[in-house]
Amino acid sequence: MTNTPDFRIRLVEWSDASAVLARIRTAVFVVEQDVPAELEMDGRDGECAHALAESAAGEAIGTGRLMPDGRIGRMAVLASWRGRGVGAAILEALRAEARRRGLRETYLHAQSHAQDFYARHGYAVEGEEYLEAGIPHVGMRARG
Repeated sequence: MTNTPDFRIRLVEWSDASAVLARIRTAVFVVEQDVPAELEMDGRDGECAHALAESAAGEAIGTGRLMPDGRIGRMAVLASWRGRGVGAAILEALRAEARRRGLRETYLHAQSHAQDFYARHGYAVEGEEYLEAGIPHVGMRARG
């Protein structure tokens, strides 16, 4: 999918990569952000497309998922890799997969602090801020 000198992004199946995907999400959401593990692992991963970011050395460094209805979520990049384009590459890989599946738009529940990141990638806020897992979020949507 996406390759840079520092990392690559590829789509993976939950059945093949659940351990590594869950490890990244647990580190970011459960450990860093105190999201309850039972909320983080919602039982819907098997129906989703997953993007996996790996360093040039093969270390798993980030992930995100695309649900069948076009919702992008569970975007997580390990702290040491943030600010290096990993999240943007994951997002683009998931949007490309959505287009490949014939979806004309994607939507997401962005943590409010990440709203500007998603806006730079064409997402617009829909509605008011709300709490999800105790964290402020906004709904956002993008075409294409």
